[in-house]
Amino acid sequence: MSNFKLSINGKNKEVEADPKTPILWILRDHLDLVGTKYGCGIAQCGACTVHLDGVAVRSCQLPVSVIGNKKITTIEGLSEKGDHPVQKAWIEHDVPQCGYCQAGQIMNASALLNSNPNPTDNDIDSAMRGNICRCGTYTRIHAAIKTAAKS
Repeated sequence: MSNFKLSINGKNKEVEADPKTPILWILRDHLDLVGTKYGCGIAQCGACTVHLDGVAVRSCQLPVSVIGNKKITTIEGLSEKGDHPVQKAWIEHDVPQCGYCQAGQIMNASALLNSNPNPTDNDIDSAMRGNICRCGTYTRIHAAIKTAAKS
């Protein structure tokens, strides 16, 4: 076991964990930040997406030992009141059905818009390709990202 000092959602946290522990489990089990979901465990579905210094990453395969001084943002830290443009667009377009993948979808979409505020359809398709929605709301996800890009 080792101690790790982490910056999560703008707050400094200290946890004791095995260095190999994926940050997903640090968030969920150690810090009770359960908005980030476990999906596949092999970084293929996107349900566990968080931001690491603003870049979308899969937290299920990212060991806590590699975080260092990088800043982690989870769905809980995207906005205090749930009023991030992507979150508002998600509501406007009635994106979620079951909702399980939505935190990862929103985190990936917001990272896309941070790096590319005016994405083309191909940019959106390319960026979101790795996020699986078992309910198949891809058309609404795409439309919500376009709406968020305008705001």
